[in-house]
Amino acid sequence: GAIGKNYTRMDMIGTPFCVTIDHETLNDNAVTVRFRDTTEQVRIPITALKALIAKEVSLKNIFEKL
Repeated sequence: GAIGKNYTRMDMIGTPFCVTIDHETLNDNAVTVRFRDTTEQVRIPITALKALIAKEVSLKNIFEKL
């Protein structure tokens, strides 16, 4: 569907990960994070999102992936 097209577009421009807020977010206060390089998707609480983003964009993490 539409979300798959959005993921593909983000992959093509090089977005390292996407955060998806969906209809379930209102019920469970969680979001889906999809990683470009592995296409892995994880559902995490909104409260954990700041820490995940900080980890993913840290220089240490970026250099470890090189």
